[in-house]
Amino acid sequence: MLDLVYLVPLIPLLGFLTIGLLGKAIKKELVIGIIGSSAVGLSFLVTALIFFDMLSNPLSKAHIVTIYQWFEAGGLNVSISYQIDQLSILFALVVTGVGFLIHIYSIAYMKGDRSFYRFFAYLNLFIFMMLNLVLSSNFLLTFLGWEGVGLCSYLLIGFWYDRKFEGVRIKWTGDAGNKAFIVNRIGDFGFLIAMFLIYVTFNSLDYVQVVDAASESSKLLFGTGTITAITLLLFLGCTGKSAQLPLAVWLPDAMAGPTPVSALIHAATMVTAGVFLVARSSILFALSPAAMTVVAVVGVATAFFAATIGIVQNDIKKVLAYSTVSQLGFMFAALGVGAFTAGVFHVMTHAFFKGLLFLGAGAVIHGLHEEQNIKRMGNLRKYMPKTYITFFIATLAISGIPFFSGFFSKDEILWHSFSDGNSLLWLILSICAFFTAFYMFRLLYLVFFGKERFNTRTVHPHESPASMTVPLIILAALSALGGFLGVPEPLGAWFSDSPHLLHSWLAPLFQNSEIIIKNAGAEASHSLTMEYLLILISVAVAIAGIMLARKYYSDENWTKPRQLASTFKPIYSALYHKYRLDEIYAYLVVDPIFNSSQKFLWRVFDMKFIDGIVNGTAKVTVQLGEYIRRFQFGLVQNYALVMLAGIVLILFFLLF
Repeated sequence: MLDLVYLVPLIPLLGFLTIGLLGKAIKKELVIGIIGSSAVGLSFLVTALIFFDMLSNPLSKAHIVTIYQWFEAGGLNVSISYQIDQLSILFALVVTGVGFLIHIYSIAYMKGDRSFYRFFAYLNLFIFMMLNLVLSSNFLLTFLGWEGVGLCSYLLIGFWYDRKFEGVRIKWTGDAGNKAFIVNRIGDFGFLIAMFLIYVTFNSLDYVQVVDAASESSKLLFGTGTITAITLLLFLGCTGKSAQLPLAVWLPDAMAGPTPVSALIHAATMVTAGVFLVARSSILFALSPAAMTVVAVVGVATAFFAATIGIVQNDIKKVLAYSTVSQLGFMFAALGVGAFTAGVFHVMTHAFFKGLLFLGAGAVIHGLHEEQNIKRMGNLRKYMPKTYITFFIATLAISGIPFFSGFFSKDEILWHSFSDGNSLLWLILSICAFFTAFYMFRLLYLVFFGKERFNTRTVHPHESPASMTVPLIILAALSALGGFLGVPEPLGAWFSDSPHLLHSWLAPLFQNSEIIIKNAGAEASHSLTMEYLLILISVAVAIAGIMLARKYYSDENWTKPRQLASTFKPIYSALYHKYRLDEIYAYLVVDPIFNSSQKFLWRVFDMKFIDGIVNGTAKVTVQLGEYIRRFQFGLVQNYALVMLAGIVLILFFLLF
C-alpha cells in the first residue's frame, strides 16, 4: 500500500489538468466542482489507506518511494521521490482532508462566478503543490512545492483581480496577490541559500541522509556557525511562508481572495509549511541552541503582535487573519523550546477550528450579501442557526475551553513554554491566550448576538445550502473531538489508559532531537501539581477573556470600548493601524527601492549608461560604414589600383 503514495499528489494534478484544459468546454459548474472535489477526496482516501497500513505495520524508519531520477550533476543526485513517515502522512491527511471539505464548500460559494472552472483548477494545483512539499524525500523537491504554493497563493489571492481592496499601497486584489508573492520571495531566498549550505555540509539534500549524518556528527556540529547559519536561513524561509515577524505583513491582506482561499491558505496548507519545515529539520535546529532561541522569541513576539491587533479589527476576515498569525506564533514558540510534537499538534487542531471559522465567516458574508464589517451585523444566530452553532464550537476551541481541541494543543504549548523555556515565554503566551479568547468572543457577540445592525429592508440573511453547512458540521465535530488525540499526561487517566497518542505516533521522528536538546541543558523538573496549576490558569485566562468580551459588547452602544479607545487613543490607533508596520516597510524599504530604481537605475544607469553603450555602438557602426562607403566608387580601374597597391604592400612586407 505504501508504494501507492505517488497517487496522493498525482490525482489532484490530474484534476488540475482536466479542469484547466477542459473546464471551458465542460461549462457545467456542478460537474467541474465534482471533478475538483473528487480529485482531492480520492487523494485523501489513498492517504487514509496508507495511514491505516502504517497503524497495522508500524514503520521503524522512513519508507522512500522513488518515482524517477530527476537529475544528477557532479555529486548531487536528486530524484522525484516521496518519503512516508509519521510526519508526512499526518500533514498529508490534514491537507487532503480539510482541503476536500473546502472544495465541497466552494461549489456553492463560488456558484455563478465567471471563472468558476479556473478557481477549481487553482485549488487542485494548490493541493498538488502542498502535497509535494510535505511528502518529498529531499529539500529540493520540498522547495519545488514551496515555490508552487507561493505561485498558487498569488493566483488565488488575486483571483478577483478586478475588485477593489483597501490596504496600505494596495487598491486592487491583484496588488494583495503581488504583495504575498514578493514578501515570500524574501524568505525563499533564505531557504535557497540554506540548501546550498546543507549540500556543502552533508553532501546530500535527502532528508534521511542529512538526518543520519547530523545525528552521527552531533557532537562535532553542535553549536557551530555552519549549523546556526543553515537553521536561521531555513527559518527565514519559514517566516515568509508562515507569516512570522518580520515577514508577517502579507497574510492579513491574503483575505482579498475568496473566503475558501482564506480557509485553505490560513488553515490547512501554505501557512503550515514553515512549521512542517522546522519539524522536518528538527535535528538541525536541535544542534543550534541559538537558532532555537530565535525561533521561540520570534514566535512569541509574533503571537503577541498579532493578538493585540486582532482585538480592535472590525473586518470579520481581518480578525481571523490576525488570529492565524498569532496561532502560528504559538506553534513556533513550541518548536523553539523543543516541543516539536506540541507544535505539530497545534497545526492539526488549528486546521480544524480555523478552517471552520473562515468557512463560517464565508457563510456569514454570503448570507449578508458580501458585508464584512462586524459592526454592521448582529443577531445572525436567529437567521443562521447551523452556522452559529458551528462557529461557536470553533470559537470555544480556539479560546482553549475544556475539552475542545484547542484546549489540549494550546495547553501543551503553554506547559512546554514554562517547563522547557522560561516563565517569561509562558507569561507572554498566556496574555496572548487571554487576547485570543477576548477577540474571538468579541467577534461572536458582534456577529451573532445583539440587535440587527444591518438594513433589514434590503438585506435578508439566510442559512447557507447543505454543500456549505455539511463541511461546517464535520469541521465542528473535529474541532470538538480532535484534541483527544493529544491528551496531556496529567489528564490522560481521566479519559483512557493510553498515553498521548500523537506523541507516541511522532516519537520515532523527534526522539534524537529531544535527546540532543536535553543533553545540551539542565533538565528542569516540575511537579504534577505545577502542571495542574498551569492548566487551571490557562482555563481561567480563557474564561476571563470571554467574560470581558461579554461585558464590553453586550451593551449595544459599546460604551466601555469607546471610552477606552478615547482614553488610550495612541495605543488604540497603533493597534488599529497594525503598528504601522506596512507604512514603516513602505518608508524604509519599498520607497527607497522604487525611487532609486526610477531615478537612478532607470533614468541614469539604464537610459544613459546601458542605452548609451547600445546606441553608441550602433552610431559608431553607422559612422564607420559611412566612411567605408566612400571608398566604393563603382569604377573598375580604381578597384584595380587598390588591388595593385595591396599587392605591392604585401611584397614589401615579405621582402623587407
